[in-house]
Amino acid sequence: MQLYWWPKTRSLRALWMLEEVGEPYERVPVNIAQGGQKDPAFLAVNPMGKLPALADGDAKLGESAAICAYVADKFPDAGLAPPIGDPRRARYLHWLFFGPACIEPAFAQKFAKFELPESSAGWGSYDRVFSVLEQALANGPWLLDASFSAADVMIGSDLFFGIELFKIIEAKPAFRAYLDRCLARPALQRALAIDAAGV
Repeated sequence: MQLYWWPKTRSLRALWMLEEVGEPYERVPVNIAQGGQKDPAFLAVNPMGKLPALADGDAKLGESAAICAYVADKFPDAGLAPPIGDPRRARYLHWLFFGPACIEPAFAQKFAKFELPESSAGWGSYDRVFSVLEQALANGPWLLDASFSAADVMIGSDLFFGIELFKIIEAKPAFRAYLDRCLARPALQRALAIDAAGV
């Protein structure tokens, strides 16, 4: 597998996911500061020209949540996704896609200071998103109770970005405790070290 990535981007999610699985992969740097995302070879992997992207033989995909889902399903022995037919898979999929569908637009809403009627915005509102997430994390330790999953990679990454980097999310006790559990995972520590070292 080849992970197309660049430091200090959403690639951290895919790095963390691949480190959790522990299978061999190659990191392919795409220097977005020099326009590497416009290279036709990269666009053949992800036509959106965004990071991260993953190539696995003939399989090529972008979108962090899709990459996490793909990797979790490819390596079921890692236990990062409930199998098809398991009722927990419904909530797993819900949280796996909550990040890009709700958290990221809520970040954009807060950064840009724009308002939409809650009934018109697919994410509802910034306050609604983080109220729902706070309730979901209150009991812990993970989104699927005792089972860490790829959904935690997505949500944990977003809380890391929102609390530690952007300082846009209030570090409420449920968020702080959950993020601390994520940060204690060796795979995330390895991913953060890779990200900090750059290429």
